[in-house]
Amino acid sequence: MPQYRIGQLGFSEGERDGVKGMIANVSLALENDYPVHFEIPRFRFDILVPGCLAGEDFLVLAEATTAQTQVRPKTDVNVSVSGFVQELPEALITACPETQTSPIDRLLGSYIEGKETLIYVRGSSSPSPDTPEWITDFMKDVVVPVPFPGHEFQDLIRNFTLASVHFGLPDPFASPGSSKSKPRISAIVKALIGLPDEIRFPIEVVQVRATSDVYYKDNKLGELDLHEWQSANSTRTVLPDEEQEGLLVRSIVKDAPLDVTDDDVLADVVQALVFGSTPVILGVQAKVDVETQTILGKFVVRDIPAKGKVFVKQLPSTAIAGGNMTKFSPQVGSLEIHDTSKTSLTIGAKVNVTNPTEYAATVPFIDINILVNNTILGHATAQNVSIIPGPNHNLPIVAVWDPSTQSGEKGILTGSELLSQYISGLASLPLIPHHFEAKLTPTINHTGYNTTLTLRTHALSIPSQPHLGTALSIFNLTIPTPKLHSPADPNPPSDDENDSAPHFIADAVFHLFTSTATLTLLSPLPHTSLYITSVAATASYNSTPVGSIDYDLPFEVPPGIEMYVHESIFSAIRRHR
Repeated sequence: MPQYRIGQLGFSEGERDGVKGMIANVSLALENDYPVHFEIPRFRFDILVPGCLAGEDFLVLAEATTAQTQVRPKTDVNVSVSGFVQELPEALITACPETQTSPIDRLLGSYIEGKETLIYVRGSSSPSPDTPEWITDFMKDVVVPVPFPGHEFQDLIRNFTLASVHFGLPDPFASPGSSKSKPRISAIVKALIGLPDEIRFPIEVVQVRATSDVYYKDNKLGELDLHEWQSANSTRTVLPDEEQEGLLVRSIVKDAPLDVTDDDVLADVVQALVFGSTPVILGVQAKVDVETQTILGKFVVRDIPAKGKVFVKQLPSTAIAGGNMTKFSPQVGSLEIHDTSKTSLTIGAKVNVTNPTEYAATVPFIDINILVNNTILGHATAQNVSIIPGPNHNLPIVAVWDPSTQSGEKGILTGSELLSQYISGLASLPLIPHHFEAKLTPTINHTGYNTTLTLRTHALSIPSQPHLGTALSIFNLTIPTPKLHSPADPNPPSDDENDSAPHFIADAVFHLFTSTATLTLLSPLPHTSLYITSVAATASYNSTPVGSIDYDLPFEVPPGIEMYVHESIFSAIRRHR
């Protein structure tokens, strides 16, 4: 073969002899160093490509026809070639045995990567009428290899973005290494594909898949698994700031696993999302397979290189205050005791929370520590919870209060102090004489503490992803201790007392001569009985102790309002002299 250059190459949809198909027009310039002058008639030949295995028959890709060509002495020969493809043979688009690629995949792959590949030319068995018979008979048995240069397409896929991102936490019960044991991402993937000038025919993208690496500041964060085919649709458009045509491709990705390969990079991303002042930019490098629909049917273009940037908005600055997620505005209610032991309390509750971000998340399982003054007093668990942007209502959680198991003696002291402040409300009960009795009217010390709880993740918050729980542990979610809403007080305090706090002891009367008492208790638990195992109290008059209670027999406080008039329960009252 003489040296040649390809001048123009174009593919378009067309018709030949009443049959629709794909037309390829090529202009070639062949070097001619010989002092000859003659005319080449129109010539028809077959374009062949290799099959799956060496030694197999070639596969016919197209039929081509040259125009009548003039050859002049020592002058480059310009040849115009027109090819026609009616349909792609099944053997050309079928994956080869023990591989995932077909002969057409290899041809297109080499072309897109800019590599030179070999095609083969053979004289057609259906010659042109202008071609002498002796040339036809000679050429139909001759196969000539022709090097076909590739065309490396830079930035063929551009403006790669993710919208409507939904993050899913791993399933803690999934097998290690499985896709369900990894964080998952659902999103609308948008990509702008710059169509090469050679493509002048209608084309649609119907499916996409990819293998992609995700980077943060040139450091690899992990691998996003998109190996499953995802449905897609495409729209022809003009690329911004360019005259080149392109395809805007949209695909909805559901639950794509993100395999985090570097915990330190993940921690950097999380901190940048929370404490950064600009959106976090993640880089994506991928190899993309695209299934296309053309007049020739469906076929796959494989391993298209793609680079993109994903902009992830940081949390609103107003949502973060000193590491506390203030804008989440958590509210806890509907408390119900599920189980108790000598050292622990299991409580069910419903939580209202506001998600200030634009991202949604699915939580199959998460366990979070409950802390007071940086001391772990228990943990809370949520299962199968979906978080959407904005308000989220009635999210079920189960909390276990167990200070001694979590933090030992320090936990017992911290937990006792919190419960004392919280349940009693720091109430003082002034003694009021009343017909040889003493009526105790509770009042609240309004200078008392506003108790709070701090929620924080830990390494085992998501059992299958310890690095994720550790990365999230830099955040504290501080909430007011859930209020226990008592039933309506039958004898509410007067307005001038300015007392709206709940009272566990609504009313108390000490019978001094009989050493007994009558109590009205407002249980804050709407569904569960409360058992008091012992009572230790002191009655004072003008700051002087006048009596005490020391009682160690348990008694039940059912839900609602209960009045106790009992001659023996408080017979342990001792009067001070």
